[in-house]
Amino acid sequence: MSNEPPVSSPRLRILWVKSGPLLPANTGGRIRTLQMLRAMSRQHDITFLAQRDPTQPDDEDKPGADYAARRLFVPWRDAPRGSPRFALGALVNLCASALPYALWKYQSPRLAARIREMDESGQFDLFVCDFLTPGLWFAEKRGRTPRVIFQHNVEALIWNRMASNETRAPVRSYLRGQHARMERWEKTLCARFDGVITVSPEDSRLSRERYQLTNVLGDVPAGVDVEYFAQVRDTPPAEAVIGFLGSMDWLPNIEGVRWFVEKALPQVRQSLPKVKVRIIGRNPPESLRRLAELDPLIELTGTVDDVRPHLSKCRVMIVPLLSGGGTRIKLLEIMAAGRAVVSTTVGAEGLGLQHERHLLLADEPDTFAAAVLQLLQDAPAAQAMSERAWREAACPQSWQAAGERFVSLAREVL
Repeated sequence: MSNEPPVSSPRLRILWVKSGPLLPANTGGRIRTLQMLRAMSRQHDITFLAQRDPTQPDDEDKPGADYAARRLFVPWRDAPRGSPRFALGALVNLCASALPYALWKYQSPRLAARIREMDESGQFDLFVCDFLTPGLWFAEKRGRTPRVIFQHNVEALIWNRMASNETRAPVRSYLRGQHARMERWEKTLCARFDGVITVSPEDSRLSRERYQLTNVLGDVPAGVDVEYFAQVRDTPPAEAVIGFLGSMDWLPNIEGVRWFVEKALPQVRQSLPKVKVRIIGRNPPESLRRLAELDPLIELTGTVDDVRPHLSKCRVMIVPLLSGGGTRIKLLEIMAAGRAVVSTTVGAEGLGLQHERHLLLADEPDTFAAAVLQLLQDAPAAQAMSERAWREAACPQSWQAAGERFVSLAREVL
């Protein structure tokens, strides 16, 4: 065996391109990217390029903005969901574009030109497109800099599932149209890159089989900051509270919470009429606000600076997703916080979790309600399950390992 020290991998100059800022880190996608970049920036030179809405608070001068050596932003105004500008944009897109609205609204000739200039300068070793949304900014013809796309989801799968679950005919028709557009453009844009990196083996398989992509490099598992959630794990909840954690301006979360409140919660309340529900997440839509107004035992927190005090008040957490893709970082965070979980099969995809060992899985309102009741009423069983999930699912995952895995895969295109 050689006694020579190992040779370190060359330091890479990486341009990381995203459609929006990373701070505040209040979505699963932002958390994943932020933590991976923090890990990667210890060994590599990261330049972050993104759009930012100038009307929103600027968090880049606050603690936590240590994820890149340089952070470059171009002004861009988002249209809040449900606003007249959002509705007008969706109508214009439907009538005058072949792009799905979720890509169309992020178009930016200015950023496309910026990426071309950076490519021609030769100052980077690698370009990374984070999510599909910035994919349109990358020229169809590849330039001098190798480039990979980091697919947090198979986006078309989400739209297909939402369309399948929708009961209103006009909305279902619109969602089906958006799914068809997204499927066509997702395949087209992913093929523009030298490599595709996903977040689960299942997403890699779908990308290869459904889109016939030959440039799929592999997957990067999610991580979790176990120490950050340790104080929640050590705080037993005083009341029987059911919790949900996730961005409430993401359609699959809205759909899943409504499904639980309207179809499963009434069955839970037959046995526990005073059970409370705490929905922890930013920007809840008017439809959920109305549900909470009708039920004083449902609380919507809205945006919170720290989710831990809210998690500590929940005895059982739910992940009632009917659509979605990728993997759920929030689920690992819940397990790191030592809370028992009931999830749909879709909600637990890609994480290798076992029913009745790490969580309870249920896909119908009656079985979902029964699983929630089981964990609320059997504290020792819930504690044993959450302990196994903490030990076997949350603790082994580190963001440092995720960052190293990403760089290792990306090096294949250099």
